[in-house]
Amino acid sequence: MSEITDFDALRRAMAENGEQPEGPARNARAEQLLAEAEGLRIPLAVIEALGHQLKVYNYSSEKDRMFVPFARLLRMWDERPEDFDAYEAHSLHWVFKWMSAGMLDQPHIPLTSIERWLGEMEHRYRLAGHSERAVRGAEFSVAEHIGDLPRAERAYAAWLAADRDAMADCHACELHGQGNWQATRGRDAEALQLWRPVLEGEFACAHEPHTVLASSLAPLLRLGRADEARANHLRGFRLVRPMESMRGAYADHVEFCALTGNEARALELLAERPAYFTDTGHPRSRLDYLAVVALLMDRLAELGLAGQRVPGPAGRSWTAGELAGHARVEALDLAERFDRRNGTAYVGERTRARMAQRPLADRLPLGVRTVRPAPAPKAERPAPEGADTPDLAALLAEARRLSDTLRPHALGAWAAVARAAHGTELAPRDRAEIADHEAMARGPEGVELFERAAALYTEAGDLGEALAARARGAYVRALAGEAGAALATVNGLYDEALALYADEATGVRQTASVVMSRARILMRRVHEESAETAAEGLARAEQAVREVLALVGGRGADDVRLAARDAEARGMLAELALLRGDGGRAAELFRRAAAGYVSAGLPWFAVEYEAQVAALAHQAGDMAGAERALRSALEHGGPYVEPVGRAQLHLQLAEIVGGRGAVAEAAEHAWEAAHWADEAGAGGAPAEGGALGGWARQQLGGLLLRQGRCAEAAEVLESALADLSAETHGDGAVVQARWWLGDCLSELGDHRAAAEHRLRAAEIARHWPEQQDHATLAHLAAESLSQAGLPAEADRAYARAGELWRALGNAPFVVRSLRARGWLALRGDDGARGARELMAEAVRECERALEAAADPVARDQLAIELAHTHRQFADLLTRSATEEAERAEEAEGTERAEKAEGGVVQAAFEAALVQLDRAAALFGALGADGLHDRTGAELAAGRLEADLGRPAQAAARARAVLAAYKDADDEDETVRARRAEAAQLLTVPESRGPKA
Repeated sequence: MSEITDFDALRRAMAENGEQPEGPARNARAEQLLAEAEGLRIPLAVIEALGHQLKVYNYSSEKDRMFVPFARLLRMWDERPEDFDAYEAHSLHWVFKWMSAGMLDQPHIPLTSIERWLGEMEHRYRLAGHSERAVRGAEFSVAEHIGDLPRAERAYAAWLAADRDAMADCHACELHGQGNWQATRGRDAEALQLWRPVLEGEFACAHEPHTVLASSLAPLLRLGRADEARANHLRGFRLVRPMESMRGAYADHVEFCALTGNEARALELLAERPAYFTDTGHPRSRLDYLAVVALLMDRLAELGLAGQRVPGPAGRSWTAGELAGHARVEALDLAERFDRRNGTAYVGERTRARMAQRPLADRLPLGVRTVRPAPAPKAERPAPEGADTPDLAALLAEARRLSDTLRPHALGAWAAVARAAHGTELAPRDRAEIADHEAMARGPEGVELFERAAALYTEAGDLGEALAARARGAYVRALAGEAGAALATVNGLYDEALALYADEATGVRQTASVVMSRARILMRRVHEESAETAAEGLARAEQAVREVLALVGGRGADDVRLAARDAEARGMLAELALLRGDGGRAAELFRRAAAGYVSAGLPWFAVEYEAQVAALAHQAGDMAGAERALRSALEHGGPYVEPVGRAQLHLQLAEIVGGRGAVAEAAEHAWEAAHWADEAGAGGAPAEGGALGGWARQQLGGLLLRQGRCAEAAEVLESALADLSAETHGDGAVVQARWWLGDCLSELGDHRAAAEHRLRAAEIARHWPEQQDHATLAHLAAESLSQAGLPAEADRAYARAGELWRALGNAPFVVRSLRARGWLALRGDDGARGARELMAEAVRECERALEAAADPVARDQLAIELAHTHRQFADLLTRSATEEAERAEEAEGTERAEKAEGGVVQAAFEAALVQLDRAAALFGALGADGLHDRTGAELAAGRLEADLGRPAQAAARARAVLAAYKDADDEDETVRARRAEAAQLLTVPESRGPKA
């Protein structure tokens, strides 16, 4: 780091330091620069260095260090005000407001000192001729902080009534303070109305909309506007994250996560800023932060996670329970220090209220990748009516009711019976049912239990149910890969069951259970058989399924179990039709199966068939049918669909709904898909959940981008890239995510990061057979590199893009890449010469392509491109000549420069006129479509004619423009602007020569 030897070098160094990230390193550099300034022995240099130091302290965690440099500045002003220039005098009075807020934020500074300071501020502002608006605003802050609400109301009214002047805070900051007061008084809607211009981008500054976005979160949630709160969290956290000084706003985002079921994301936020637990330079924001940490930890404890490891102050490990106690004690201690200073209990009351908040949403899906720290609560089966603590008999009755009616919680009810019956002597029938349902719950591990259940059913005298239990066991064996042995077993059971049924020794329900198990096993065999035996297997399976239908047909109205058998059998017939290649027949049978379940009052069983209908409709190009089926699946499944299934259904709906243009609704489905994918990951399916989450977030990011919500889309897409992989999702999905992310970051002004993602996407696309995407990404990356201030890198990227466009035969984009390189060359070593050569090559490239083009549409496109190239060539010639003249004047002095200037500038302007005439002619050939471009070129030529001292020619061009718009609509803004400029050209006086 070079030593500062003059004032200009000091100013450059301070400007460079001001661009560095907030934090101790920037503060330390400011202190070093102050020492360097003192060595220059220039009072203004010291004043500016003190002002710089004060500013970096204010925008950091070391706000308590502002007071020393300010005191020194104030003393210098009182002793020698003439040492201050106008800017520094203004700055000194401006930071009076920082001192007022800064004192309020430090509980060791007495309230009497703060009140005296307010009087001093008012006195000095009056002497300087400033409005009292800033003073009244500072008084309001004091009154609001200590809880003197009547005084706060008076000061608030006086603040708004006073005139705005140079000392007033910017509109954005003022609206933030005014909205905060409304929210504090319980007027959330009024607060959001005040904040609207800031949230919509009408007003902004260094800390806005950052803090307004953060402050709006809780009011939006309280008003039930959760979607807006989510958007503001995703937008606002991107702004707050890199700014060390914004601990209070950061706390608002942690609070938002704690209140919306996003505890995992809140913990991630804590982990990103470990210093926030302990930084003491700004006690007020530390109090805010510790209060929401206590709130979050209490929430985790409520979820049964008090023992979970969590991020906390450095030096030891923390559990949620331990950190809850620590944060609460620290927060209340700070609050008590403020209250003791203020002489009220207001800060403590508000702190306790903040820590005691209740969640405002069970979970608000944010779209970003998080894992819920506790399993999602599952719907519990209702207890039997009229029983506070059900006894075994009641539990048995409830379990039988649930299983007889095929309710989703039946197996859980039987598990409760088993627990209650432990150590109790039960009848064989009761023990049989317990064993039977435990076997069902265990799946492949329950085969032996089915045999035990069968033995108990036999002991109880129910031979039909014993056969049904063994048939269920046989099916489980088939699922485990023993289909052959299972079929042999079930065939014997089938014969026995039919014989019993014929002798009326068992009922239709038990017989249907055996017949259905046999059909299921034969269906399983169908999926495992080779192509040679497929036809025979299909026939056997279909015959078995039709036997089920023949047995239960018409009986479903009286028995929900038989209705379910009928619906399942129709679903099997649909599968068989699908295996035979008859998609239309399959879809119709799946619809009938689903309808059967719904009419039987078992809609959750219809989900699988609705999903099949959706897939078949999608394959047939029937998007409306696919959408209807997917919506039905979600409606029918309710809370009983597993997280993976929900994620898949919402993801498919997002694709279809987005495809028909309903982007906002599609985004809602993508949000839900991401949420349920995360639930699947938390519930024991991390691989599947992660893969689905990657898809959902990728799609959600694109949908948000389509709505222009770039900050939200960027957060989601960055999160998506953690799960997206070429192996699982395909490299096309990865490229698309990086492409969209590059577009988002470009819109947000982060051009360097946009270039990185576009280049990484281009590197993947480089290996694709079709190179259109590779060329496009290379071109976009070049644009980003140029906007990021990296001209050499941008030139290389444009050159590569140009090669790709040429290989693809895309002449217009070859021309555009050459034009862009021409403009870049003006900033490089070759300067004007290289720029002119590249622009001339762009003209030649376009002319060659136009000459070779046979297609009329292509010729029109190339003619337009050539016209724009001539126009840009003219602009480049003009600018380069002007810049050369200015450099010559700096290097050689005014007199010698003026002698050279006439020849250099005149030649360049004459050449530019040629280009403009060519552009105007080409635009003119387009008729009405090229009118505005033609008149723009004519007016540019007229300005050059005037600069060359030819007012008559300039006037002639102006009259041509006015004639072109003789009958044009004056409501058109472009028409009005062109007419005004033409009228101005008509007044150009005689000139003696070209001007730089």
